[in-house]
Amino acid sequence: MIEEGDDLINEQDEPQETITRVTGMYKDWFLDYASYVILERAVPAIEDGFKPVQRRIMHSMKDLDDGRYNKVANIVGHTMQYHPHGDASIADAMVQIGQKDLLIDTQGNWGNILTGDGAAASRYIEARLSKFALDVVYNPKITEWQASYDGRRKEPINLPVMFPLLLAQGAEGIAVGLSTKILPHNFIELIEASIKHLQGKRFTIVPDFPTAGIADVSGYNDGMRGGKVRVRAKISQLDKNTLVITELPFGTNTSSLIDSILKANEKGKIKIKKIEDNTAAQVEILIHLPPGLSPDKTIDALYAFTSCESSISPLGCVIEDNKPLFIGVSEMLRRSTDNTVQLLKQDLEIKLGEFEEQWHFASLERIFIENRVYRDIEEEETWEGVIQAIDKGLQPHIKHLKRAVTEEDIVRLTEIRIKRISKFDIDKAQQKIDALEEQIAQIKHHLEHLIDYAIAYFTRLKKEYGEGRERKTEIRAFDDVDATKVVIRNTKLYVNREEGFVGTSLKRDEYVCDCSDIDDVIVFTKNGSMMITKVDSKTFVGKDIIHVDVFKKRDKRTIYNLIYRDGKSGPSYIKRFNVTSITRDREYDLTNGNKGSALLYFSANPNGEAEVVTILLRQAGSIKKLKWDIDFADILIKGRQSKGNLVTKYAIKKVELKEKGVSTLKPRKIWFDDAVQRLNVDGRGELLGEFRGEDKLLIINQKGIVKTVTPDVTLHFDNDMIVLEKWNPKKPISAIYYNGERELYYVKRFLIENEGKEESFVPEHENSRLEIVSTDWLPMAEVEFAKERGKDRKDNLEINLEEFISIKGISAIGNQLTKDKVKQINLLDPLPFEEPEEVHADDLEVFDEDIVEGEEGDDSQTSLF
Repeated sequence: MIEEGDDLINEQDEPQETITRVTGMYKDWFLDYASYVILERAVPAIEDGFKPVQRRIMHSMKDLDDGRYNKVANIVGHTMQYHPHGDASIADAMVQIGQKDLLIDTQGNWGNILTGDGAAASRYIEARLSKFALDVVYNPKITEWQASYDGRRKEPINLPVMFPLLLAQGAEGIAVGLSTKILPHNFIELIEASIKHLQGKRFTIVPDFPTAGIADVSGYNDGMRGGKVRVRAKISQLDKNTLVITELPFGTNTSSLIDSILKANEKGKIKIKKIEDNTAAQVEILIHLPPGLSPDKTIDALYAFTSCESSISPLGCVIEDNKPLFIGVSEMLRRSTDNTVQLLKQDLEIKLGEFEEQWHFASLERIFIENRVYRDIEEEETWEGVIQAIDKGLQPHIKHLKRAVTEEDIVRLTEIRIKRISKFDIDKAQQKIDALEEQIAQIKHHLEHLIDYAIAYFTRLKKEYGEGRERKTEIRAFDDVDATKVVIRNTKLYVNREEGFVGTSLKRDEYVCDCSDIDDVIVFTKNGSMMITKVDSKTFVGKDIIHVDVFKKRDKRTIYNLIYRDGKSGPSYIKRFNVTSITRDREYDLTNGNKGSALLYFSANPNGEAEVVTILLRQAGSIKKLKWDIDFADILIKGRQSKGNLVTKYAIKKVELKEKGVSTLKPRKIWFDDAVQRLNVDGRGELLGEFRGEDKLLIINQKGIVKTVTPDVTLHFDNDMIVLEKWNPKKPISAIYYNGERELYYVKRFLIENEGKEESFVPEHENSRLEIVSTDWLPMAEVEFAKERGKDRKDNLEINLEEFISIKGISAIGNQLTKDKVKQINLLDPLPFEEPEEVHADDLEVFDEDIVEGEEGDDSQTSLF
């Protein structure tokens, strides 16, 4: 609102910025409103951990407490005497407290934090204070009071909570200009931390969530601004085609979690068959997978693309002295513990005063009756005379009292009934005084050893209320899930090489591979340029494409080998490089940059293979050598911008592939995923070992067929496979088989001599069968004999197969095991053997680099030779 005297903008003049200062109600009311929301609604007080509405609910429940359940509607109505807002806000706040299962003993349908179901109407559910709340929250004698909002009643300024309640329950609120998010912590761990603080020891506290789950608290930052907690659902594999979620990440429920999974499935990020929600008292969400889909990979995809993993940003903000204060959870615990100590001290001091007062009057009463001081008032006619007579009669006997006798004390003595005087028992009176003296001495001892008393107090709380409150959330460090590795390839990538387009909508052109909408595509063209771009429906990347593929982020194993001509008639160079750092949608020149340059040879090698090529020159002049071989293994791996090594200054006619190469990189770890019967390099399933370029896999099936193969993630395996491991050419294979033709058992040991060839080591007969096979150095077997009619059963026989037979050829029959009738043959644990170590030249690491947006990364590479 522009007031008189303010400058106005003339429509004919150029626009200018005008600042109008607010006055009157605008100046004051907003600040008042902001302060009110911060102090009276959204942010809890550090003293007791309650927001105002929560404190008023707890106070009202104490007002109504008679040990029985009260209707929540009744409690809400009673709270409205203290709280200036409506019943809905009170009922919602009360349900939230009740669902935390700490302060309120609930009855009826209070909702379910696991499923997200709401509570029944407040007229249908009941509540009363829990024993824990009655023990630690209330003490009217040490409570400070203030007038309620309408001045008719008194309410507590803060409740004397003697426990770190704020950290146990957590708190969340959004005010004006600030917010708070204090995560819940474990009941037992908070008590133990409080004890450590009192003992002067260091402590660490981390969140514990009622929905359980798994949490990575490495970035918790003590619950202060800038911290982060990553939470995950607990997912396990029920069988090959079923996953089960049994615990939820904090901040979600089964409904929201299932919705996020269904949305990810609709978008093609994951692939599922159906979901079943069997949640009741415990979470159970069954995720059924289509056949052939890896459960391990799907678990990672659930973490990457659904609410099964989320990040929580804590923010420790509390109210202290009517001002917001930002502190960490450790400091909150220290202040809460120190406050508890002071409250315990106040309570002891009040009790001490009460016991000393009881002792004082008990002593006066004994003096008054035992010395018959009451007879001194028989002849007094005035009240003043009575008071003076009693005071005079007491004087000779009150020297041991701890304070002076007041007129109020004397008045109380006059109120003692004759019946009590007549039945007065001196011994019982003295016993009462002695008991009071013991209690006074005990309280004084506690005050002198206040820290020990506080530790004993916390220890009692843990013993009485700690059962069943063990940690629910598992603390574990998470590895980041690479979304590009676990996303479902739900679309197809095509290329038009001649015109230079790549994309998912070019269905009439050449199919490249399956991809997803979050993938990057790497493209090489004939003129020596390279580009990486996001998958899209249609993207122009440059004409005469010679190679296109999905780009793998942080891929340090794919090596590109190329030979290029520098300019139209310049010399030719050879180079090897990998691509680890680029700027998207930027064209990179892989040649020396001269016009007319072109690639003469190119290969992309997913495991760093180095092939041998033949160089053929054009006949020109007096060139003597027109043909020779080059091994890419002799070329150092450098940056993509390097010039490369000179091949020849003469014109090359063509480059031919002579021999495929093996990997020149460090060994690669390979796993086998039994659920989908596939190899992978992503850490899913059983680790088979570290493989170099020349290493092979050994495969044996139940039919007795053995072969060695080069490991490849595209390999398929039969269901009757019984051995899959890294092949050691020096380690023999031991087998016991039944010879169907001779109807006897035989033992054989052999080495594989024909790499890559599929061979059978069991005779071809319909009754022949393989009993056991072992790839151990010193295998042991046990033979159980069948009982033959008229004969005693023979004892089991243990056989050292290495001693039983020497190594022979794979086609040898082997040695006869026994002529007796065999019931069963078992493979035992092998004898200890120290396997000889393989010695390899040390390879240097290739550094990980990321794709960056907006700037070019470092091209430096480390030689692998």
